Amino acid sequence: MAVSHLVQQVKQDSSQWIKSKGAQYAEFAWQGGYGAFSIGQSQLDDLVRYILNQREHHARESFQDEFRRLLDRYEVEYDDRYVWD
Repeated sequence: MAVSHLVQQVKQDSSQWIKSKGAQYAEFAWQGGYGAFSIGQSQLDDLVRYILNQREHHARESFQDEFRRLLDRYEVEYDDRYVWD
């Protein structure tokens, strides 16, 4: 499955789910773009640990700063004006 199709399905299904949770979520919308990074099997434990500790991690580093750091680390060219909707 193409990553773009997977992201489309996740966004679509999760949008429908959150909107079913009440009127306060009626305006929920995902931003237009997305970023995807792959990992190797040897990094799986680190990824699980990261997911379990995201709240604490993002208290120290914002998602936006972390995303920029990953783009820089993997030498992905970007224009910050267009990264965030």
